[in-house]
Amino acid sequence: MKPRPFDYVRPDSADEAIAVLGEYGDDARVLAGGQSLMAMLNLRLADPAVLVDIARIPELDAIRDLGGRIEVGAAVTQNKLLSWPKLAEKLPLVAVALPNVGHFQTRNKGTICGSIAHADPSSELPLSLALLEGEVVLRSKRGTRTVGAKSFQLDMLTTAREPDELITAVRFPVAPNRKAAFREVARRHGDFAIIAVGAIIEDENTARIGVGGIAGKPVVRRIPLDGAKEAVNALAGELEGYEDLHASAELRRDILRNLAPVVIEEARACAA
Repeated sequence: MKPRPFDYVRPDSADEAIAVLGEYGDDARVLAGGQSLMAMLNLRLADPAVLVDIARIPELDAIRDLGGRIEVGAAVTQNKLLSWPKLAEKLPLVAVALPNVGHFQTRNKGTICGSIAHADPSSELPLSLALLEGEVVLRSKRGTRTVGAKSFQLDMLTTAREPDELITAVRFPVAPNRKAAFREVARRHGDFAIIAVGAIIEDENTARIGVGGIAGKPVVRRIPLDGAKEAVNALAGELEGYEDLHASAELRRDILRNLAPVVIEEARACAA
């Protein structure tokens, strides 16, 4: 299939992009890397009147250290963040999660914010943002607002972004020297995860884990290090899970029971 006809706009600034979104609302879609959107257009799962291409807006293509947070602009590609020299120091969880996102070729085009905006429940970047308790920056003609990750992703492919809003950046809290680990189970490397688990060690008694692929949005829980396996078993029993052509809900829960304790132990063992 091919997309239905649409208009294409390539604004020179975020303000120009916001003006187009304000004019078209639900009839506009934002194009950054296009890794998810182009497939949706071809399948006619998305049918916009206009595409707003923000990929070449300089102000959106920047990684900024704000002190306590790292701000990643909406045009920053996944490989650009992965090659950022301070990534492992400032955001160790993101550093170990990002290599699992797609393939080198797709990471050259796919953006950090685009993945978070798409809100696939199996995607690594929404999971990382939720686990780190980050936030999304949204701008419209009405002003700017920030939304915490927990409130931003509402359900599968559903977010709190209003039709006239542009995601201009996401912000990850800095976690220097924080022990972190990430693993996922997928049919092939680069596929969406059947189950993905990230873990960060908060203190000598507690880990915080994030789970993707088992609910409509990432699930984040604090787990006691003493008795972690029992706590993970209880969490798996609590989550209903969902079924698709890749795995049953029961298989997803079984993977979680086996994978999460391994990830927690890897986080505990990694260098501080």
